[in-house]
Amino acid sequence: MNEILHPQTRSPLVLPLAIGFVGGVSAVQQLPSLPGAWAFVLLSSAFGLAVYYKLRFPAAFAFGILWALAFAGIRLDQGLPTATERQTAVVEGVVRTIPQPVDHGFRFDFDIEQTLQPDDLSLPSRVRLSWYDRGVSPKAGERWQLRVKLKPPHGMLNPGSLDYEQWLFAQGIRAVGYVAKSPDNRRLDAGDNRYSFEIWRQALYDSLSATLNDEPAAGIIKALVMGVDDDITPIQWDVLRRTGTTHLVAISGSHIGLVAGFVFFVIRRMWSRLGIMRWSPPTVAAVCAFAAALFYSALADFAIPTQRAMIMIGIVMGAVIGQRHLNSFHVLATALLAVVLYDPLAVLSAGFWLSFTAVALILFAVSYRRGEISGWRAMMRVNWATSLGLAPLLLLFFQQVSIISPIANLFAVPVIGLLLIPVCLTGALLLPILPVAGEALLILASRLLEWTWPFLQWIAEQPVAQWTHAGPPFWTIPLALSGFVLLLSPKGIPARWLGLVLAVPAVTAQPDRPPQAGFLLTLLDVGQGLGVAVETSEHLMIFDTGARFGSRFDIGSAVIEPYLRHRGIERIDALIVSHGDNDHIGGAPSLLRRFVVGRTYTSVPEKLSEFSTETCKAEQSWEWDGVKFEMLAPIEKSERENDNSCVLKISGPGGSALLTGDIEKTGERLLVDRYGHLLASDILVVPHHGSKTSSSSAFLAAVKPRYALIPAGYLNRYGFPHRAVLQRYGDMNIPVLNTAETGALTVLVGNRKDDLKLESYRRENGRYWNAHSAAMAEWAETKNQVRRSELEDLSFLQ
Repeated sequence: MNEILHPQTRSPLVLPLAIGFVGGVSAVQQLPSLPGAWAFVLLSSAFGLAVYYKLRFPAAFAFGILWALAFAGIRLDQGLPTATERQTAVVEGVVRTIPQPVDHGFRFDFDIEQTLQPDDLSLPSRVRLSWYDRGVSPKAGERWQLRVKLKPPHGMLNPGSLDYEQWLFAQGIRAVGYVAKSPDNRRLDAGDNRYSFEIWRQALYDSLSATLNDEPAAGIIKALVMGVDDDITPIQWDVLRRTGTTHLVAISGSHIGLVAGFVFFVIRRMWSRLGIMRWSPPTVAAVCAFAAALFYSALADFAIPTQRAMIMIGIVMGAVIGQRHLNSFHVLATALLAVVLYDPLAVLSAGFWLSFTAVALILFAVSYRRGEISGWRAMMRVNWATSLGLAPLLLLFFQQVSIISPIANLFAVPVIGLLLIPVCLTGALLLPILPVAGEALLILASRLLEWTWPFLQWIAEQPVAQWTHAGPPFWTIPLALSGFVLLLSPKGIPARWLGLVLAVPAVTAQPDRPPQAGFLLTLLDVGQGLGVAVETSEHLMIFDTGARFGSRFDIGSAVIEPYLRHRGIERIDALIVSHGDNDHIGGAPSLLRRFVVGRTYTSVPEKLSEFSTETCKAEQSWEWDGVKFEMLAPIEKSERENDNSCVLKISGPGGSALLTGDIEKTGERLLVDRYGHLLASDILVVPHHGSKTSSSSAFLAAVKPRYALIPAGYLNRYGFPHRAVLQRYGDMNIPVLNTAETGALTVLVGNRKDDLKLESYRRENGRYWNAHSAAMAEWAETKNQVRRSELEDLSFLQ
C-alpha cells in the first residue's frame, strides 16, 4: 500500500482546516462556564465574515468553537436535575457495557429507556451504576428493570490527578448511582437486535474468562482481543507504564493497521491465485481489509485511537479501489477532522493527542527522505521518533517518561504486535467454531506472555527505567515538540541541535516552592477522608492518606502520588498517620511502597507493622527550613480511637495551621486544658470532618482560626459536616470551606506576619462540566458565609 501514499503530493486545504477546527474545539474546553446566546451570534458573524473573505483557518477556528459550544450545551442539558438528588426511581433499560467486578458487586453503564416510578421524572439516557450484590449476574445487552438511586457526577478534584467528572462527561454519562435492594429488580429479557453486538461481546468476554480463568496473563489477552483492560492487575500496569509499552495492550491504531495490512496482503495473494477477474485483487483485498479493521475496532467499542485508524484505513482503501494517490498527512488531517466532528469531546482525552501525534511523528520520520528505509532501520527510526517526540506530552499528562521505552519496544513490538495479536485473535474467533483449537491458541498466547514477561519486568525494575518530572507549563509543550521535530529532521537541515534548546524549558521547569520559613499546605480532596500535604522550601510531609476502596483503588496511589508527581516531589520526609480508621490510613501502604519515606509517625504502629514506624506522642517536634512542627497529641491513651489521633501544629513567621485528625470533644478538652491559648492557629483542619461530636465551643475559642477547612465527601452517608457544627462556626464568624465544594484547598503561608493566601482548585481550575464550577466563580465573595455543604459517598462513585 506504500505506493498509494505519496507525501510529495500537496494538499493545502485540509491541514489548515483540521488544525483550525481542532483549535477552536479545544479552546472551548478551557472555559469555566459556557457563554450565553450572545456568543453564538458573535461567533456566527465572525464565521460568516471569514467564509466570505476566504480565510480558511479563522473560519475553521470559529466553526470549531460553535460546534463545540453546541455539543457541550446539549450534553449539559442531559444532566440529572438537582431536585432528583438522592431520590430513588424504578427504571427500565439495557446494560450497555460488560459489567466489571468491583469489591462486593459490579459496575456497568446503563441506558435508561423508560422511567416507571415516578413516571414524571426526567433522567439522563445513560448512567453509570454499581450493584453491590454478588448474587446477580447482569450481562451486556440484557434489558432490566431496576430501582436506582442517582446523583450528578461529582468527583475528587486535585492537581495532577484524574478529573473524574470530565471523564464521565466525555463518555456521555450524566449521572452515577447504585442499584438499591428491591423486589423491583428483575431481568426482563436478553435484549434485542439493537444490542446484538453488545450481547456478542459479552459472550466472547465470558468465553475468554472461562478459558483463561487461572492464567496470570488473562487480563492482557482480553485487552488485546477486546480492548477491555479492567482485568489487568496493578502490578502489570506498573510494568507496562515503566517500560512505555501500555500502547501495546490496548487496541490502538497500530493494532488496527496491523490487522488491515495482514488481511490486505493475504486476500490479495489468494485472489490473484484464484484468477477471478470480475474484481481486481487490490479491490477485493481493500474491501476485506476495511471490513477486518471495522470488526476489530468494534471489538474495542470504537475507542478514540481505533476511530482515527478506521478513518485513515477507510481513506487509504478507498484510494486503492479508486486508484488514487494520496498525501499521507492529508489522510491524517482528514482523520483528525472527522474524529473531532463526530465527537468534539475527544480532545479531552490524553489518548487523542498521543495517538495523532504518534502517527504524525511516524509519518515525518519515514517521509521526506532520500531513498527508502525498511526493516530494522525503519523500526529503529520510528521507535526513536515516537519515544523522543511524545516525551513532552507524556510529561504534560502524566509527569512520567519511560527512559527505557525504546529498548522495551524493540523487544515487545515484534512479540506482542506481530506474534501475539494474530494468535489471540485467531484463538478468539475459533472459540465458537472450533472450541478446542481456539482454547489451545489462547493458552499458547498466555504461555508466550509468561515466557516474555520476565524480561519486561526486569527492565522495569532498573533504577533508570522511568523519569519523573513536574508537569511543565503548557506554553513549553509546543516549543519542545518543535524542537524534537527539528532533531528528527533529515540530515542537511542546518542547526538541528537547536531542537535541544527548544526542549529545555519543558524539561527544566519546576513549580514554585514555598519561601524560606514559609510553607504550602494542601488539603487534598479525597472524598470522605483526610489527606494533607505540607511543603517547606526543601521538605515534604504527608498527614493522613485517605481511604482504600477494595483491592485495586486507594487514595495514596490515585490522588496523593499524582499530586506529588505534579509538584515534582520524589521523597516524603515525614508521613503521619493520625489513627487507624480506613479513611485516614487506607493509602499509607501504597505511599510507603512507592516512595522513599524518611520517618513515619502513627498512633497505630501495629496496623503498619510491615514498615518502620514511630509512635506519635505529645512533645515530639522538629524544624524544617525555618518552619516548626509540634506534635500536640495524643496526650494520654483513650478508649475511643478517634481521641488517640495524632494532632500536629505547624508554625512559621507568616502563620500557623492545626491538623487534628478525628479527635472528638474529649480529645479537644485535653488539648485545651494542656495548651490553652497556645492552640491559636490561622488554619484549622476541622476535627472529624465536622461531626457533631467535635468542634466544641471551648476548643474553637482556644484555636480562633481565620479559616476552618473541612475534609468531607459529597453527599456522604454520615451527613458530615453536621448542621449544628456549621452553625457553631457561623456564630463565631469563622469562615468554613469544604473540599466537597471547593476541591483541593491550598494555603500558602509566607515568611512575613499574616502573609497567607488561600485558593480553591475547583474555583481556579474548574471547567464548565465540573459540578459547582459556576458557583465557585463567586467563591471569593461567599467564603465568609457558612453554607450547608454537599457531601459525597465514594462507595458508588468509584
